[in-house]
Amino acid sequence: MLVLLSCGVYWVLQEIRTSTMQAQFFSGLVGKLTWRVEPGPSTAIRFPKDSPYDERLGYANIPDYLGKLKTRDYAVTAQSRFSPKLVELTDMGVFTTYREKTKTGLAIFDCRSQPLFAASYPERVYGKFDEAPPALVRSLLFIENRELLDSKYPKRNPAVEWDRLSKAVLEKTASTFAGGHRPAGGSTLATQIEKYRHSPEGRTSTLKDKLQQMVSASLRAYQQGEDTSAVRHQIVIDYLNTVPLSAKPGYGEVNGIGDGMWVWYGRDFAQVNHLLAGKLDQPENALVFKEALSLMIAQRRPSYYLGDGTADLEALANSHLRLLAQEGVITPAVRDAALKQQLHPSAGSGVQAAPAMTYVTRKASNAVRTHLASLLGDNRLYNLDRLDLSVVSTLDARAQKAVTQVLRDLRDPDMAKAAGLTGKGMLGNGDPAHVVYSFTLLEKGEQANLLRLQTDNFDQPLDINEGAKLDLGSTAKLRTLVTYLDIMDQLHTRYGGMDTAALNKVVVDPQDKLSQWAIDYFKALPIDQGGRELTPMLNAAMERKYSGNPGEGFFTGGGLHHFGNFSKEDNSKILTVTEALRHSTNLVFVRLMRDVAKFYMFQSPGSSASLLQDADDPRRAGYLARFADKEGREFLNRFYVKYKGKQGDALEKTLLANIRGTPVRLAVIHRTLYPAATQEQFAAFLKDNLPSQNEVPPERVAKLYEQYAIDKWSLADRGYLASVHPLEMWMAAYMLTHPGATLSEMTAASEQQRQEVYQWLFKTHHKHAQDKRIVGLLEMEGFMKIHAQWKKMGYPFDSLVPSYATTLGASADRPAALAELMGIIVNGGIRKPTRRISALHFAAGTPYDTQVAPGKSTLSERVLSPEVARVVADAIRGVVSDGTAKRARMAFVQSDGSVIPVGGKTGTGDQRFDIFAPGGRLIESRYVNRSATFVFNIGERFFGSMTAYVRGPESKNYDFTSALPVQLLTVLAPSLMPLIEPNPVKPATLQNVAAGTAAAAAGTAAAAAAAPLPPCGGTGNGG
Repeated sequence: MLVLLSCGVYWVLQEIRTSTMQAQFFSGLVGKLTWRVEPGPSTAIRFPKDSPYDERLGYANIPDYLGKLKTRDYAVTAQSRFSPKLVELTDMGVFTTYREKTKTGLAIFDCRSQPLFAASYPERVYGKFDEAPPALVRSLLFIENRELLDSKYPKRNPAVEWDRLSKAVLEKTASTFAGGHRPAGGSTLATQIEKYRHSPEGRTSTLKDKLQQMVSASLRAYQQGEDTSAVRHQIVIDYLNTVPLSAKPGYGEVNGIGDGMWVWYGRDFAQVNHLLAGKLDQPENALVFKEALSLMIAQRRPSYYLGDGTADLEALANSHLRLLAQEGVITPAVRDAALKQQLHPSAGSGVQAAPAMTYVTRKASNAVRTHLASLLGDNRLYNLDRLDLSVVSTLDARAQKAVTQVLRDLRDPDMAKAAGLTGKGMLGNGDPAHVVYSFTLLEKGEQANLLRLQTDNFDQPLDINEGAKLDLGSTAKLRTLVTYLDIMDQLHTRYGGMDTAALNKVVVDPQDKLSQWAIDYFKALPIDQGGRELTPMLNAAMERKYSGNPGEGFFTGGGLHHFGNFSKEDNSKILTVTEALRHSTNLVFVRLMRDVAKFYMFQSPGSSASLLQDADDPRRAGYLARFADKEGREFLNRFYVKYKGKQGDALEKTLLANIRGTPVRLAVIHRTLYPAATQEQFAAFLKDNLPSQNEVPPERVAKLYEQYAIDKWSLADRGYLASVHPLEMWMAAYMLTHPGATLSEMTAASEQQRQEVYQWLFKTHHKHAQDKRIVGLLEMEGFMKIHAQWKKMGYPFDSLVPSYATTLGASADRPAALAELMGIIVNGGIRKPTRRISALHFAAGTPYDTQVAPGKSTLSERVLSPEVARVVADAIRGVVSDGTAKRARMAFVQSDGSVIPVGGKTGTGDQRFDIFAPGGRLIESRYVNRSATFVFNIGERFFGSMTAYVRGPESKNYDFTSALPVQLLTVLAPSLMPLIEPNPVKPATLQNVAAGTAAAAAGTAAAAAAAPLPPCGGTGNGG
């Protein structure tokens, strides 16, 4: 028995020293822990739970990401399958066994798989064991794991150091029963790595946690076989590269000695390694050694030691220096030199200044990152950049770089002149350096529109294409035209099947000129003779004529307005819609918008001219009663969409967004929203929302405050005075006092208000006042329906200014939204989603490997009939061939000499606040911005928008028109041709461009001569 016991003890001691049996067992087990990536989603995969490493790299969140991506029409195309044994152990709680990544992060590629963006963390790492300074390694091993690199037993399990573990267990047991000092830790470097990577919060809280770490570390140690010598060297490097060292504002989470020395001590990584490889008894070398040593000590409580615990860190570092010298790890000379140095982690040089970021060059990648954040449901780019994720975008990096460079160069006066951007209608005497140019180009795809370029020369984070609200002038005429022809489509459906007798019985309001025209059109085409197809009707509608005379006043938006034409030559003309579109004649489109608005205004039953003519007409009461309840509910629904999720200042800004501020209007709004506000708060509100030139004197402030108190006016009167729908103002006030209120709650609460809004109309004896209010309400209703149609076409804002001036750009727009409208036209009336990302690859080369790509889109929606889209496309092509965009008609020449046809719509916006004296004399103008836009399509495949923009008082120095962005598109054409025609037969023909584009063409020729890249899209000619 004694012999057997002795043999058993001997075997145990041998196993402790050599790990022979462990090596055989774990290496055999590891051979069964495999995975493979196969097409389609996997059911044999297990994702880790939240832990520092798995959460930071995104592994733990992959199921959540996939759920969000599925709602955006993305699907798993390939995914890892765990082997049965790997599934079994993972389900038991063992951390998944694989060679983990030390350094990784987000990588974005363009459509040709060319790098577009890359982030990689930690940033400073040792690539192999020989790169780590020996003094650093010796010190680490002495502190944490002295037997790790002992080469006597090549099969030793690095997860366990038995003498330290035994001592730790004994001290833990003693402290549990007797209390006293904190027991020493028994973790090896291998188990520490498992702990701070995979245990909850990077801590060991229970015995189960410790066993998880030890088993997982053991399996990981034997991945290369029974001999762990190489693995043990790798463990040292992994620890040095990844040990957590808290976080610092301006940088974020810090991992690894390399990043730690840079962040906490401002040390260059190469300099650190150079000094640590030199004579450590020199002052500078000794300080660097002490700093690195302090980080290895600080890992126990990094947030404390590298923050408020600097004094304690200094004491611990000095104590370790003495111990290292005592044990012969360092010399006494090194110890003495280091003891003389003082540590300054958090108060030292800190994060070194990074090179100045050029936002211009990163606009495209930032757009992709922002979109990616939206797809994954995490709006922090900091988190996004640390994911183990590769993304293939739809962008063309080569074209993006070329276009961006051209836009940047055009800020130089000589380059602007060479490009033909000076002269009448161009920059004039304005400084080119102050002009912001933005450009968006998309390509029609089968399931979605593919973003190919998105850039500007605005060196700030704001994206002018998608983030700015701009007055883009006559581009709104394109939206008006689409709405007009869509109405014709509706009228075709309504009346196209009626014979003459049935048409004669139809009664329409005399002010509904579009319905009357449609009825007359079909009366002239007897149904038995055919010819009632939609396209001929649309073409006939394009030939309807309007006057360009600016002499008429228009009562719209609550007041009388007059409009002018850009060209005085149009003042005396009678123009067709087609001609007015080509020449962008304002008055024709104002009159067209009037017809569109009145069509919607008089669609409701009971809305007729006789209702306004006869004060005793019983329909007046019926209309108001219906409007107060049924339509009031509909308005509440629309207002709720507008204000949902907004609170406080955001809600207030939304209400004021499309209101021309006057003291009275603002007074009524404020006293309604904040009835209990003080006069001082009221005065501050007026000051904040009125131009500085219109400052209200204190005595008038007091009068306005008193005069428009909430108890002095009915809700209807307040809405009229403020030029805001009363129920909209009521809802805004209600939401301010009832945050989080639901639509059903507000509908129930507004029953009295819905009736109150119009009750005064029943009591008044002033018919003119009744008529004025009814017309105003009808117009608001009409513009709400116009807005709903615009919204279907991608209009980006929650409301329109209820005025005919909206057709001239009064309601603002965004270049990207206009490009989306052009996409609807190019796609034959189908609104497709815009795609910026064509593939995502999570956790490549790991057991969590998951590949995602767009599925068959369910987000496409038909919003226009194909006939309407075709007629609009033909009409805007005339704008380029014979209208305001003539400069672009020969811009895109293919290698065979043929010209790709271009269509589009131009617009110029000049936003300023004018101050008038009594009698109408202009006394001052405050310039806000000036913009010019060209929204275009190139052939049948490509489309986008080009915008020039100057903001602030500087805009008064510019008088450019939409000719500027049109000319700019011709300048960019050579840079775009490699994308539009990816395989040109004769590259030399790329030089065939309009005058003034030589500089841009030279850059393109150089690009064409470079090594060919695969095309982003198809190889068609775009025509």
